[in-house]
Amino acid sequence: MRIDTTTLLPVDELTAAVDGFLAASPVARGWDVETAFDWSAADANRLTEGQRSAVQFVTFIEDHLPGYFDVYHRSFPVDGSVDLPTFAHNRELYHFTVRWALEEDTHARALARYQCESGITERGTLRDELAIEGHKPFDLPYDHPVQFFAYALVQEKATQMYYHQLRDVVEDPVLTAVLSRLARDEARHFSFMADVTTRYLRTYGDAAVEPIRDVIANFRMPLSDTLRGYWRWALRIADVADYDHTAAYEHLLKVIDRAVDARTDRVDELAVFIAQCRALH
Repeated sequence: MRIDTTTLLPVDELTAAVDGFLAASPVARGWDVETAFDWSAADANRLTEGQRSAVQFVTFIEDHLPGYFDVYHRSFPVDGSVDLPTFAHNRELYHFTVRWALEEDTHARALARYQCESGITERGTLRDELAIEGHKPFDLPYDHPVQFFAYALVQEKATQMYYHQLRDVVEDPVLTAVLSRLARDEARHFSFMADVTTRYLRTYGDAAVEPIRDVIANFRMPLSDTLRGYWRWALRIADVADYDHTAAYEHLLKVIDRAVDARTDRVDELAVFIAQCRALH
């Protein structure tokens, strides 16, 4: 599905958001899988079966990065298929998405490395399992650009919160360190998505409300429709550490409150709808 380019954020607004993210994410503050942790000390025997299962679950989610990244490449192309103003917008966004993809891929590699070094699984077995899921199609069927950022806002915050909560209950210091790194990255990713969503609300006002409402009305975490046994697995890991993506809706409500100087009826209706979705869940 091709998005409506007439509803793109003004390029100067997007550039400011991207510049802010990159300024908060200098390469010198980065980390790499090979040297950030003492992998020789990783020990899955210090985990419960539920905690092991949680690590396996989030590894599948993080490893689906190629499919997720491809959605942005197809929705915001940087080639001759778009006009020059659209290309300029998409090229600025690309500065973010390539850094984002690098960090998310690092997450996937760190979780996979932990599984192998700690004794949860063997590398070849895990590679084959991840390939089966990664090979499946993934899409976000949106036609308004703000929807991609509102969706990622919820998804990034939900993931960050879960990493924090899982970190607080596991007893392997190596896994604790891995989850701490991942949670910090996800917090920065959330901040970018919140910044862009805020700029859309300030730029387009009520016109951005219905697309965001549609995101919440039909929200599904990545792989929820393709990963075998996803919902049973999600319920199981919720018993290990509180896993509830709707908890992130409260943060979306805060973004909406900060974005608008005076609420309109449509913004009020959106806020009520989001709160109701949280309560019903």
